[in-house]
Amino acid sequence: MYSHSPDWFESIGKRLMNSFFSEYISIHFLYLEVFRIAKQNDALINEQIKHREVMVIGPNGEKLGIKSIGDALTLAQYAGLDLVLMSESNMPVCKVMDYNKFKYEKNKKQKEQMKKQRESNLDVKEYRLSVTIDTHDFETKLKNARNYVEKGHKVKISIRFKGRQIAHPELGKEVILKFANRMEDISTIQDEPKLEGRTISLLVAPKK
Repeated sequence: MYSHSPDWFESIGKRLMNSFFSEYISIHFLYLEVFRIAKQNDALINEQIKHREVMVIGPNGEKLGIKSIGDALTLAQYAGLDLVLMSESNMPVCKVMDYNKFKYEKNKKQKEQMKKQRESNLDVKEYRLSVTIDTHDFETKLKNARNYVEKGHKVKISIRFKGRQIAHPELGKEVILKFANRMEDISTIQDEPKLEGRTISLLVAPKK
């Protein structure tokens, strides 16, 4: 039989208490963080939900039926997840989920949608060249086009063939590709040169 001094028992007791309070504080701050995010996004979660009965949806989308709010909270807590109010119709609908992960993924999707919307809403400015464009005119338009791209906009480069020039579209293609290549350090070609009627053009966009 082992014997230990009172100091040893006191030391063990302090360690256990410190471990308990450390875990309690971690869980407490985790719930505070979840509540903070929910408040920012006007969503009611866990004990914030005041309905007596709710329709419960499981974490994988399965219907768990109508439960009392107490039972619904118990289900969520047992799974280590949150109970989130999704709809307040005649029968409120709640879903069991990881709310922090849900908000992260939702915010990520919103940012991606906003990014796509910004890209689709970029102003497009057209710069018209010619097969016989002189060096000064070429450089002037190139400078203006570069400034426009650097502001985050797209640029369309085009040439409209006159008379018999249409018989040699490769000459126009050579000019607009030369123009686009002079901006390759700040832009990328989105659409390869294409001939539509008597006009050949391509589109460049700012590098991401």
